Amino acid sequence: MAAKPAMSVEEIHSRPEHRWFAVRVRARWEKSVAMMAHNRGFEEFLPLYRRRSRWSDRYQNLDLPLLPGYVFCRIDPAARFNLLTIPGVMFIVSPGKPVCIDDAEITALKSLSERRLTLEPCPFPERGERVRLGSGPLAGIEGQLVEGLKGPRLVVSIGVLRRSVAVPIDAGWIAAEEAQPC
Repeated sequence: MAAKPAMSVEEIHSRPEHRWFAVRVRARWEKSVAMMAHNRGFEEFLPLYRRRSRWSDRYQNLDLPLLPGYVFCRIDPAARFNLLTIPGVMFIVSPGKPVCIDDAEITALKSLSERRLTLEPCPFPERGERVRLGSGPLAGIEGQLVEGLKGPRLVVSIGVLRRSVAVPIDAGWIAAEEAQPC
């Protein structure tokens, strides 16, 4: 009888029981935890944004966590204990049992961070028009439309964490036929 071939990392992570979870980590440990989770074979995601900081003698660009204190990992909830033993990991966000993050929210956040746009953390919006962008570099991404001082911004939220990320957009990118009130 032939031996069953080993599954690839992509096949393991695409299994239905592997879902995205928010992992709460110690302050300023986000990058270390993400690296250690990756080294242990977990699919991790740490969204970053770039901020220019000034010291007394120089300026420097820093890559900071977009959602401080959180790293996202795709795991099987039954096998979460290997993740919890990583130094700096506090717990998996859960009101009783681990709550998975919607794949669409993670996909939207990944799309924003991969394009290296001007991202910034923002307050979780309570109201706003839900839109899907029909054109431009962010075509297909859904979020809430809010008016900022410098024009319209698209806010993408992680509902479980009640945290959001805003990105400036051009009003022409909005697909008018798909705009729906919340």
